[in-house]
Amino acid sequence: MNIGQVLSRIDADFTGITASKIRFLEEKGLIVPARTAAGYRKYTEADVERLRFILALQRDQYLPLKVIKDYLDAIDRGEEPPQLPGGASLAPRSVDAEQVDELAGHLRPVSRAELEGATGASEAFIDRLIEYGLAVPDEDGHFDEHAVRAVKASLVLAESGIEPRHLRPFRTAADRELGIIESSISPLTGRKDPSAAARAADAAAGIADAVLALHGALVRGGLAHLDR
Repeated sequence: MNIGQVLSRIDADFTGITASKIRFLEEKGLIVPARTAAGYRKYTEADVERLRFILALQRDQYLPLKVIKDYLDAIDRGEEPPQLPGGASLAPRSVDAEQVDELAGHLRPVSRAELEGATGASEAFIDRLIEYGLAVPDEDGHFDEHAVRAVKASLVLAESGIEPRHLRPFRTAADRELGIIESSISPLTGRKDPSAAARAADAAAGIADAVLALHGALVRGGLAHLDR
């Protein structure tokens, strides 16, 4: 199934769930759909079952995603998961070694040495990216998956002569876009009900998708004349 078919399957029970919400759960490592050769997501019945379980716990038990993920991770490892409120249960979904590696690599922050090894970037190159705010370590000096992708993208640009110092406008633009997103979801972030955070994250993910789509359209539109 594609993501539209998944939404059709769950709409009766979870009205208002969007594609961006599902992609947000994927980004957090709670669901890992297969990919076609072209890179499109392909969902199975097991993925839909797992998605229903996650959404039900959020809606009915107000459980944070971290608690749900810890439960699912235990199942994926073949362990006896901790008891959840309400006695909820889920049949284990088989996860092969490749998926386990993908989840670990996607979610676990990496050290500076691991970042250099994973990307092939030099110590000096990463220093410059940090200086310009393009790869930001956490308080423990580790880098998340977004930083890894930023380093890889910066390396590709460097091959075309676009150095880290040329990329500072991207940091500035990103900060402005984040400000717009945060302002637009402020009515949700100011609420105290348990489900507000999930709704805010879902809304932010949807707005971010639109922002990135607009950015891509403007840049590609500006280059369209090169193909004429």
